[in-house]
Amino acid sequence: MVGFDDVARAAERLRGVARRTPVATSRTLDAMLDASVFLKCENLQRVGAFKFRGAYNAVAQLTPEARARGVLTYSSGNHAQAIGLACRLLSVSATIVMPENAPKAKREATEGYGARILAYDPAQVTREEVAEGVRQETGATLIPPYDQADVIAGQGTAAMELIEDAGPLDLLLVPCGGGGLLSGSALAARRLSPGCRIVGVEPAAADDATRSFKTGVLHSVRNPDTIADGARTPSLGKLTFPLVRENVDDMVTVGDDDLVAAMRFVWERMKLVVEPTGVLGLAAAMKGCVEVKGRRVGVVLSGGNVDLGFALRLFEGAAGGRS
Repeated sequence: MVGFDDVARAAERLRGVARRTPVATSRTLDAMLDASVFLKCENLQRVGAFKFRGAYNAVAQLTPEARARGVLTYSSGNHAQAIGLACRLLSVSATIVMPENAPKAKREATEGYGARILAYDPAQVTREEVAEGVRQETGATLIPPYDQADVIAGQGTAAMELIEDAGPLDLLLVPCGGGGLLSGSALAARRLSPGCRIVGVEPAAADDATRSFKTGVLHSVRNPDTIADGARTPSLGKLTFPLVRENVDDMVTVGDDDLVAAMRFVWERMKLVVEPTGVLGLAAAMKGCVEVKGRRVGVVLSGGNVDLGFALRLFEGAAGGRS
């Protein structure tokens, strides 16, 4: 399993490589919520998301022999770009299994880091099956998006930095897809801010982790209809499920309308470009899904990779939105 010591060692590997992203505050937000809110801006991380932390931490620990065989992963989003950049920095070849219908911008960004894209038809085969075929053929090391010890430890450095910079917290709100960021963040918070309540946040349409957390039985979803594309993962993993159950205090969900409202706030009032998945934690606070009044609240803004045209359409279509 993964522990805080793994997160601390990951922080040393990432020093001078990953950005120590800023912690943003807003008097307007504090007044709105009657709380002291600290936003960890992973939208300003390399590749635009926290994913770089886990990807680099994993690739950096490969043996010379493993590096020579290359790295393999499956992703159509931020993890693909993160592996691409980490491998470029460490002179390792990268192959990304990506669906044929992946957004063009994300495919081009991943290729821009030097990764080889292996497209597949998701209607015919799963990404895991494609990746396993490549692994058997090439011997490449598979580094999955979230259910891997070094990835989890790397992701935990975001919350570690947040607590180091903002001080002890009463509450930490973390987006949850496959649970890598939430698991690592919980490990960091448990050690560095022992009294902190840790809450994971999912989209209401993709509530598999919330149901899993509350029942103790692993649940899954299939192609959930939510704008939070980074949280459309089918389920928690073999590592992240027990870590979330052991270290997280609660799980809550928010609707897509809540995500748009939170996005609009940080775009307009704080001048921060954050994607729908990235504002899951903030949306939970603004919606009142968790009690924040009078508390010191940490919120991880997990990423900022969003198509601007898509974001503007969200804002225009929101109830009461201005053109």
